[in-house]
Parts: sequence; C-alpha cells; structure tokens
Amino acid sequence: MTGKKILEYVKSIGIAILIALFIRAYIVQAFKIPSGSMIPTLLIGDHLLVNKFIYGVNPPLSDEKILVFETPKRGDIIVFKYPEDPSRDFIKRVIGVEGDTVEIKNKKVFVNGIELKEPYARHTDSYIHPRELDPRDNFGPIKVPPHKLFVMGDNRDQSYDSRFWGFVDLKDVKGKAFIIYWSWDNDNHKPRLQRIGKLIK
Repeated sequence: MTGKKILEYVKSIGIAILIALFIRAYIVQAFKIPSGSMIPTLLIGDHLLVNKFIYGVNPPLSDEKILVFETPKRGDIIVFKYPEDPSRDFIKRVIGVEGDTVEIKNKKVFVNGIELKEPYARHTDSYIHPRELDPRDNFGPIKVPPHKLFVMGDNRDQSYDSRFWGFVDLKDVKGKAFIIYWSWDNDNHKPRLQRIGKLIK
C-alpha cells in the first residue's frame, strides 16, 4: 500500500470519527437503563436513543444553550446530569416546570392544585410513609424556581429523584428519550424483541 493510499484511509477514518463525535455531542446519543426507577416505562437493559438537539445544544466551553426548539414540558422523559454527581447521567420524567407548585399527598401527585393523571406511575409498596419519615409519599408544596425542573421516576416507591435531592437545572438537561433500539433481559439471558422500536412516552 502506498503512502498516498494510507493517507487517504487515515483522512477517511478521521472524518468518520469527527462526524460520529459531532452526532453524539449535538444530535443523538445512546443510553442504557441501569436501574429500575423508571419501571414499567423503561426496563433494566433497555437501550434507547436520546434526542440531544430538541432542547438546544451547548457550544464548546459554554453553558448557554443555542438553537433551542422547545423546553422540557410535563411528561417528557429526559436524560440529565445528576445534580449530586454531574459525571453521572440520570433519566426521569418531568413532573413540574418553572413556576409550577408540586405537592404529593399520600402518593398522589398534584401540580398547581390539580391531581395528575399518571397511567405510567407504579407503586409497589402499599405503606404510606409519613412526612416525618421521608419525602417519598408526602412532599411539599414547593414551587419550581426559574430555569429548573422537578422530576420523578415512574417506579415511585423505588426512585431516588427530586423528592430527595431537589431540582434539575435546565442547562444540565442532555436530551429527550424517544425510542428503544435494543433491550436485553439479563435475568433470562435473551433479548426483549417486542420492545425494539418502541417509542418512549
């Protein structure tokens, strides 16, 4: 192989890597579900794609988002930097946005005084924790500050979320989950073929 051919291969590989890095940074990113906090919507072993540009993109060396098509709204399932450890990514559902007042009474979620209809929510523990014990089942009311989100896992009794550690900053939102492209059932050592291609909502 001549030096010219080698140089062409190196350039082609370099361009492909740059395109892949650009896509991952600004357009779409793969994400694997590591825990059960979003059951039944998302299962451990689900692999999904996250739309990174819909909420805007962060240019290099900047926290300010540009090209913002929309902001997260109630019901969106988002991936974000975990506030207590920004090196980790979390995935939860948006329950309250800027200006909303969120309250939980005996496991029921109220936003601005109206009980949310939540067909996606799951409760596995019939015991209701009193407010004095922890904020799992009785919380608030609390108003969501500017540029913040209140998020919760769908598996309500098994989710560590805004009830425990507070709000998500809009600048830390990485994208919106939109489709499952692969799912592996580790307990039974086989793929969940019926979940492949499922839209996330």
